[in-house]
Amino acid sequence: MVKSVLRGAGEENPGVAWRERFPQEDQLQRQVTALYTLLANLYGSDKLVMKAGKLDALKLMRSKDLTERVLALQRLVYEDPTLDKVPQETDLPTVLNEIEEEIADLIARKTVEEKIEKKIAERMQTRHEEYVKEIKMQVLKELAGPDNPYTLKKYAELEKLEQVSLSRSALEKLRPSSLDQVVGQEAAIRVLLSKLVSPYPQHVIVYGPPGVGKTTVARLVLEEAKKIDYTPFAQDAPFVEVDGTTLRWDPREVTNPLLGSVHDPIYQGARRDLAESAIPEPKPGLVTEAHGGILFIDEIGDMDPVLMNKLLKVLEDKRVKFDSAYYDPDDPSVPKYIKKLFEEGAPADFILVAATTRDPSEISPALRSRCAEVFFEPLTKKAVEQIVRDAAKRLDAQLAPEVPSLISDYSIEGRKAVGMLADAYGLALYEHYTAGAKTPVMIKQEHLLEVIRTSRMAPFTKAKGKAEGEIGKIYGLGVYGFVGSILEIEAVSFPAEKGKGKLRFNETAGSMTKDSVFNAASVVRLLTGLDLADYDLHVNVVGGGKIDGPSAGAAITLAIISCLLERPIRQDIAVTGEVSLQGKVKEVGGIFEKIYGAKQAGIKEVFIPQENEHEIPPELDGIKVQTVATVKELMERVLITH
Repeated sequence: MVKSVLRGAGEENPGVAWRERFPQEDQLQRQVTALYTLLANLYGSDKLVMKAGKLDALKLMRSKDLTERVLALQRLVYEDPTLDKVPQETDLPTVLNEIEEEIADLIARKTVEEKIEKKIAERMQTRHEEYVKEIKMQVLKELAGPDNPYTLKKYAELEKLEQVSLSRSALEKLRPSSLDQVVGQEAAIRVLLSKLVSPYPQHVIVYGPPGVGKTTVARLVLEEAKKIDYTPFAQDAPFVEVDGTTLRWDPREVTNPLLGSVHDPIYQGARRDLAESAIPEPKPGLVTEAHGGILFIDEIGDMDPVLMNKLLKVLEDKRVKFDSAYYDPDDPSVPKYIKKLFEEGAPADFILVAATTRDPSEISPALRSRCAEVFFEPLTKKAVEQIVRDAAKRLDAQLAPEVPSLISDYSIEGRKAVGMLADAYGLALYEHYTAGAKTPVMIKQEHLLEVIRTSRMAPFTKAKGKAEGEIGKIYGLGVYGFVGSILEIEAVSFPAEKGKGKLRFNETAGSMTKDSVFNAASVVRLLTGLDLADYDLHVNVVGGGKIDGPSAGAAITLAIISCLLERPIRQDIAVTGEVSLQGKVKEVGGIFEKIYGAKQAGIKEVFIPQENEHEIPPELDGIKVQTVATVKELMERVLITH
């Protein structure tokens, strides 16, 4: 547009008109004057004179020589005071055209700048108004606080809800409140006391079946340790409990409730005041919360292996380190506590008590090397019955004589047994209230049977030992999760055409059953001279129980021999042991738990390998344990002679 004005003909393009109507010199004079007018309009007359003074062009502007006036134009347009070469008259048209182009660019830039400045001014005004509004709101909050009528109403509603309590958990009421109330774990309690109630307490792994009091005992042992002056536990030493199966963490350390994490201002957003200053905020985890006390991790065998390794590092350092790319140690706006956490870390000097229902072989060797190990025993029927009686006393209720024994048939866990009692107590209490009776609440067998029916419970041990003998049937022993149980194994044989007999067994019992059956076939031929190829033989593990070890070998061998020789086996005994091809009974694991499982099932006598003799519990009540070295020796003691 500007170029069109400079070069216009007539009213629309006066530049063309100059070239047609006036001589060359007069045309150039008018062109130069027009350019000075454009500059004056662009900068303003006063500013143009000042600009000419700074560029040493004022004298040239006032010169009568056209070429000097053009030189002044060059200095003003290009803002270069060093230009001193006066253009030749013949070059003036070209020079003036270049000046026109430059002035056109200046006018275009000026127009854009004005638009931008206008928008900037508008934005600044808007931001200023928002800032003023924010300051007003902040002042109002400081004067009135963060609450308003709506939030105060919600707070009052929450306070009202806090005053209402329907009930507390029955398990909470019935949980032992002192170590002498814990039943069936006397040996484990003594060992745990020796590890924790000491000037130098140790990290501990507690093994045992569920519901036998591992968590309760650990908590009560800490309370005992607080009473002793020589222990390092203060009166306010914390007991922090967490479940290893529920611990979740992000490998990027975005979140880690166990060890702690850093909330970066961009990603997670720390506190608002820190985020606005781009300061990361460390968040200490449970290990710091447990500082000076006990961190109890239940089911540590199910914990993430990488997180486990990080925990082991904390156990060594007794401190948690934090790191963030956003932390600037030289930033004066970083609060002292954040600087301390980044530079020194968070304290984490605690004693780890880890509980698990897994076998020690399944636990991290690195963790086991740092911890003492304590084993809780499975609860016997007598212990479960005692737990039920003690719980009834805490409920101020009376028990029918058959109730404790019936509960012990359906549970070997103290927690589950107490839960069954609490449910039966609820039924009995309702009947007691509606009848208006004045005597104490009586929990009867029918109350418990109703709980069993409605909860679809099944007896823990279905098979029971008995005095009679049976052909081809025997009880083996197994272990799962520190809980021993009996395996009902049976065998039946039929004469077949010589060398064409078939051998069958239930595949669901596992590959170890298959191996044990084949080993037994060789041992049977060795001891009896009978070839199984002459019989159709079927071996079955009743209930399809899966056998994941070789310990059922002796029981399977005896069941086969019994059905082939048609000699009954005593049904009040149970057998465990691996069978070698030479007919020897070899060492197996889980002897302690297997004996307890046999006792629970009413077995009177257990036969174990001679190599396991050192694992027999020192105190046995109601069950006899015998050791054997060979299958032949077992046959003599177990098979009934006609």
